[in-house]
Amino acid sequence: MRRLIAPLVAACVASSAAAGNWSLDMASLTVLPGWQREDGARVAALHIQLAEGWKTYWRAPGDAGIPPMFDLQGSRNLVALTPAWPTPQVFSQNGMRSVGYHGDLVLPVVLAPKHAGQPVTLKGRLMIGVCKDVCVPAELSFDVRMDGNGVRDARIVTALADQPMVARAAGLGQIRCELRPTEDGLALAAEIQLPATGGAEYAVVETGNPLIWVAEAATTRQGRVLRVETEMMHVEGDPIGLDRSDLRITVLGQNRAVDIQGCPAG
Repeated sequence: MRRLIAPLVAACVASSAAAGNWSLDMASLTVLPGWQREDGARVAALHIQLAEGWKTYWRAPGDAGIPPMFDLQGSRNLVALTPAWPTPQVFSQNGMRSVGYHGDLVLPVVLAPKHAGQPVTLKGRLMIGVCKDVCVPAELSFDVRMDGNGVRDARIVTALADQPMVARAAGLGQIRCELRPTEDGLALAAEIQLPATGGAEYAVVETGNPLIWVAEAATTRQGRVLRVETEMMHVEGDPIGLDRSDLRITVLGQNRAVDIQGCPAG
């Protein structure tokens, strides 16, 4: 249990230690209003600008990261916001690895309105961690009313094109996952037939349940087969129930990234 919990504690300590040093100079957020699609949804983006040397985190931030959270209270005519995360980078931080971005981040979001064709007000906060020598929790507020068809924004288009490749397009062959119980939760071993993505490959495993903590995966390759091994536990100590179709493995390589959704038994 101690080995699995330690990274959680480390991330919390890193984020809280410098909480009193937060400055708006470290990060700022602007909403790019984007355009309305033919189906009535709106493609917009959150443009996060980071001060030189600072970075922030991907949706699955790694052992040393702080996961981003959205608070959309105050929004109007909005049913759902779906982020389209661009391909992140892997960083080394205090002896642990984290996953995220440095410099500017254009995060596309697809907004589903309750009433198509009517204005959407996007109001709320994005809670993120920003890090340099220390990690700081940041709250970035936004309040923008979007109306009309809008125009396609090249910054959003570029960010949408920078997402990990769909697995089949990347040459995914057979994939199988073995799950076995451990003292603290479950161990997962995945064997994936996938062409090399370049350099040292790093895999991130997600379950779809925010209450299931997943340890940093060990990734090894032998020819066309990539093996990914990790352990997971429920943060409240409950038994873990997994839907294999919800398992998501993102492989980050030097040349490309691949998004693999679902991992059946062998």
